[in-house]
Amino acid sequence: QVQLVESGGGLVQAGGSLRLSCAASGSIFSFNAMGWYRQAPGKQRELVATIISSGIANYADSVKGRFTISRDNAKNTVYLQMNSLKPEDTAVYYCNLRQWGATTRDYWGQGTQVTVSS
Repeated sequence: QVQLVESGGGLVQAGGSLRLSCAASGSIFSFNAMGWYRQAPGKQRELVATIISSGIANYADSVKGRFTISRDNAKNTVYLQMNSLKPEDTAVYYCNLRQWGATTRDYWGQGTQVTVSS
């Protein structure tokens, strides 16, 4: 099994910055993808950014140039540096770990609230 523990959410004014962290533990494969998704009230969960073990990252268009995803493979931890935050970034942010084996498995964190005030 895999456990994901997130931290770093909070309340910030528009234009401010926050850094999210997510530490994974348990049965972690050497090759995996870690990432962040978010869900605003009344909306579907959407991709924010993902990064694979080699460091190749992918971003949603809405956050490109403002958010940076990174990871520390030795610590099985993924980070999301969020700069120039906008009120529309307000959501619950969920950490995700995807691993490929006999089947593809997704693991989720409990979510952390990010609120950006105007």
